[in-house]
Amino acid sequence: MNTRQAKVINQGQEDEMEVWGYRPCWWKILLVGVGAVCSGGLLLLLLYWLPQWGVKATCTHSSLKEAQRLLLRTTDDFRRWFRIKVRVILAPGKTPFDDVEFTSCLQKGELYHRECGVQSKRLGRERDAQVHYFTHHNIKYYWNEETQNFEAYKGLEDTNVSCADIHTNHSCGLTRALQEYRALFFGKNLIDVKMPPLFKIFINEVLNPFYIFQLFAVIVWCLEKHYEFGLSMLLVSSVLLAFSLYTVRKHHVRLRDMVLAHSMLQVFVCRRNEDVEQMMSTELVPGDVITIPTNGMMMPCEAVLIRGACTVDESMLTGESAPVTKTSVPSSGEEADRIYNTEEHKQHTLFCGSHVIQSRPGADELVKVVVVRTGFSTEKGQLVHSILHPKPTDFKLHRDAMHFMMCMGGLAVIGCIYSVVLHVTRGAAPEIVIFASLGIVTIAVTPILPVALTAGLLNAQRRMKRVGIFCTSPQRINISGQLNLICFDKTGTLTEDSLNLWGIQRAKDGMFSSPETEVTTETLAKTSFVACMATCHSLVRIEDKLCGDPLDLKVFNATGWILEEPAEEQPALHDDNISTVVKHPQKGGELGIVLHFPFSSTLQRMSVVVRQLGQKHFDVYLKGAPETVVNLCKPHTVPQSFTETLETYTRQGFRVIALAHHQLESILSWPEVQNLSREQLETNMDFLGLIVMQNKIKEQTTGVLLDLRQANIRTLMVTGDNMLTAISVARDCVMVQAHENVIIADAVPPNDENPASITWRYSDNHVVRNEKTPRVIFADEGMQEEDTVGYHFAVSGPAFAVINEHFPQLLPKFLLRATVFARMTPDQKTQLVQGLQSMDYIVGMCGDGANDCGALKKAHVGISLSELEASVASPFTSAIPNISCVTNLIKKGRAALVTSFCVFKFLALSSIIVTCGMLLLYWVLSSFGSFQFICMAIGMSLCLPFTMSMNPARKKLVQRTPPTNLKSGPVVFSVLSQMLNCLLFQLLTFFLVQQQSWYDTLEPVSCNETSTVVEFEEVYVKNFENTSMFYVTSFQYLIVAIVYSKGKPFRQPSYKNWPFVLTCAFLYVFYLFTMLHPLPAIDNALLIVCIPYDWRITLLMIVMAHTVVAFTLEVLIVDTLWKIVQLKLATKALTANTTQMVNGPWGWNFLSWMLCCKKRSPKTKYKLLTLKLQELTDWPPAPSTITYASTPQYLIADP
Repeated sequence: MNTRQAKVINQGQEDEMEVWGYRPCWWKILLVGVGAVCSGGLLLLLLYWLPQWGVKATCTHSSLKEAQRLLLRTTDDFRRWFRIKVRVILAPGKTPFDDVEFTSCLQKGELYHRECGVQSKRLGRERDAQVHYFTHHNIKYYWNEETQNFEAYKGLEDTNVSCADIHTNHSCGLTRALQEYRALFFGKNLIDVKMPPLFKIFINEVLNPFYIFQLFAVIVWCLEKHYEFGLSMLLVSSVLLAFSLYTVRKHHVRLRDMVLAHSMLQVFVCRRNEDVEQMMSTELVPGDVITIPTNGMMMPCEAVLIRGACTVDESMLTGESAPVTKTSVPSSGEEADRIYNTEEHKQHTLFCGSHVIQSRPGADELVKVVVVRTGFSTEKGQLVHSILHPKPTDFKLHRDAMHFMMCMGGLAVIGCIYSVVLHVTRGAAPEIVIFASLGIVTIAVTPILPVALTAGLLNAQRRMKRVGIFCTSPQRINISGQLNLICFDKTGTLTEDSLNLWGIQRAKDGMFSSPETEVTTETLAKTSFVACMATCHSLVRIEDKLCGDPLDLKVFNATGWILEEPAEEQPALHDDNISTVVKHPQKGGELGIVLHFPFSSTLQRMSVVVRQLGQKHFDVYLKGAPETVVNLCKPHTVPQSFTETLETYTRQGFRVIALAHHQLESILSWPEVQNLSREQLETNMDFLGLIVMQNKIKEQTTGVLLDLRQANIRTLMVTGDNMLTAISVARDCVMVQAHENVIIADAVPPNDENPASITWRYSDNHVVRNEKTPRVIFADEGMQEEDTVGYHFAVSGPAFAVINEHFPQLLPKFLLRATVFARMTPDQKTQLVQGLQSMDYIVGMCGDGANDCGALKKAHVGISLSELEASVASPFTSAIPNISCVTNLIKKGRAALVTSFCVFKFLALSSIIVTCGMLLLYWVLSSFGSFQFICMAIGMSLCLPFTMSMNPARKKLVQRTPPTNLKSGPVVFSVLSQMLNCLLFQLLTFFLVQQQSWYDTLEPVSCNETSTVVEFEEVYVKNFENTSMFYVTSFQYLIVAIVYSKGKPFRQPSYKNWPFVLTCAFLYVFYLFTMLHPLPAIDNALLIVCIPYDWRITLLMIVMAHTVVAFTLEVLIVDTLWKIVQLKLATKALTANTTQMVNGPWGWNFLSWMLCCKKRSPKTKYKLLTLKLQELTDWPPAPSTITYASTPQYLIADP
């Protein structure tokens, strides 16, 4: 395939794909049909598994415009292929936003959609255009003539409409005909979770390679006359298939129920002729104008407010339960000229799935919104889409497991060759030669491995649900066990949601007054400071209860004022433009809020326009981050001691908010005020003073952070709060310990005279140490510091942006030790997560979801503190409102990861055990019998791994990290040592039985056997070697299962896993009983011959010896000696140079070579960088030094 002809769709997005065009080729289709007949359908099956081959084999390449078939390939690391049919829509225009004359024809039953290349039953009007499109994962992609590529229409944003254009061109709604025309492209406004028929699910599951291989194995064993074993495998496969069908069906039912309740409701739509029409929400298209009732509604789409205001619960989207206020999109000013975007203008956007609690109309108008997105293009639709079509997780265990399957396939090929050569040289019949070689293939390759690994994840998911952690992406559970860095939001995550008002400090005549703790005094009642506290908020009254941001509630309640919603029975007191009124209970002085600019994380402030009832002028009140507010105030109103006062509070961990006020000119009318932009209103402010809030750390925070620190998991704080406040909280919760230095990086962008620079400032408690950097030892994939004095970097959002842009080579060194990130915007949080991931950290993010959605989604593991089971914010949602969920998630993730390794090692070794046993029996032209295979391959290979995965996680988070690589030394050594151990005792049993004195004198028959009729299978199976090998091999299964199911350090002891204990106990009793006290019925069924009792005791001793050796290898060597030697060699490698290592004792050099622990560079970037920094003498920078970005080698100026 010529990749130069490929087009890219969804460029720059997560679902970016390459696309090629094809047209069917009839002679190729004919050849494939002949090949399918000759191969018995196997060729079709192969082409089904490999869609790229299927398209190439039946089609010829063509341009995308003329293509009837498309081949899609994702551009991520997985390179998944999809084959798609191109369809055609007949419409008057080529895009949904064309201005066309359209006559509704839907009632006539005329056909509008057909498959490309198929003649339509409708000829259509001459002016109808044929628009090509295809559907992939519920998203439709239409052909664009301008770009000569397929594009997905998201909604009204595709037209690059400005906020002002929404008012002028889209506020009147659509005609019925235009609505039907757009519906041709956008379809129904429905997050349609289709319930696939059971038959279709059945066919998709049956064609899975796992079940095809199982079917092949059943046929082979039945043809080999092992009917019982073949039918047993068929029964097991049927049970697994039924379970898979049930799981898929239940998954779709759960999703459908989640979206169905909010997908269909009655709405009122405004038409261009000023009529209001009632219709189903499923008929909405982008551009429709709908009204919001006063008592609210559940949003069935995404829409932008153009009239009135709304109070909305967006907990499903953000995880934050506090209602937020949405205002109408600006119609004038600089903000109105900006291109509308749902993310940038989210304070004006009602998202699908959010609950509008109440709406507030203005000036006798209905609250109106313009629909901008529908269906799967909405935020809720994207959540459902991500659950329906999850992106594969790049988990190394799965890739290594596939490599192992290939290795087992190679072993099967070698076994086939051995079997063929052996049976042919011994003169065996041709059918025996064929079936014996195929039997090796069906036993050596373990098709049950993917099912067993999935079962372990499902068990882990159920255990997480019990502790209040809900997961929408089970593939990430194993990744949560690998986390080595966690980013925490501060407010609401590390600290309490609610803040207590400690006091205020007003400013007057450019000076601060003394701090005041009481706000309700008579002297303060009518001041601008208290008026700002009472009006500058987003609070609403719902069912006679104040609701809103906890901080706003605390500040407002401290004033003692009363908030009222406008009432129709009080026209004298309430202007039509006033949305909310606040007043003092005794002093009067009612203030009406006429304009509201909600808090913006990017701007770090909010403001309101207020008019005192009875007055003609308007007042602007503003509150926000002190650094931001000061820049908007007149310099002479800001006290000279502002910086010192702010630092005094923030160093003590207080959260400080600044207030400002500006009185507008009396000549400005209400329409003129409306036309002023936010930037124009928020200028020339008078600085009013500071509100000091006390933000307490949650009770669980310090203990959790200490547990994470002891477990070598790095923790970071990412907050929008003040730098010094964040540092103080970091010290209080022991994220930064008392003896550690905090270095603040003050970065400024370049100007006309100077390049970009960083000033390194030590915050406080500058501790001098003997060595510049700590010594670090990497052990067990973890990191340990040997020094007693460390350092942490702290940076603000603006400084981080400068470092990210102008100091790219310095950024990794900085991120390696950066701990506190303050005044960070949501986009900067996402950039931080991506930067840490680029250093090979496995990053987790924990936040309340309000401003962390981007970072939560981008992190390897995102945890949203929310009461909902599913959230757009992150794949994990915790109903527990504190960070204890993080340690619970890591512990259960580590247990799931270790379980996956245990199951893999057991299934790998069980395949090798039975394969080696069969190869040994082939030497005497024998094999295992049907019921023997049932006992080993089904009774133990199924029961043991499934019960093994039920081990619960350990309650303590340990310092060691679980293995993440199947090719690592401990894992490979464990499997190889146990394999050699099993093979050794199998060889011992096989040859020792042939040396017994009774071997040539006794006839191999069952105990108490009287029948003289001998079946073929009995001749082939019943012999002394088979009976001895069956007993030893069966016990080897059990021994390996117990050895690999050890609990510590990541799981609880195996004896607490009662299903596994009962399974092992039953199997041990069964095999011991049948070996020491034979029963004729069991012996006849298992085709076991009668052997002397002393040989049975010998077999028991062999089993006991094997048990001792197996436990010694796993516990003493793998778990103990390996760790000691590895740690000692790692320490020696760090403290000695290369020459000393080479000239060291030969014993240590040999162990270093054998255990792969010779001095070598770490594989992860952050570990390699840590070791390199130990060689630097100028890092970290000294206090007050300045780093310039003048050259690639950054200049450092001394203080």
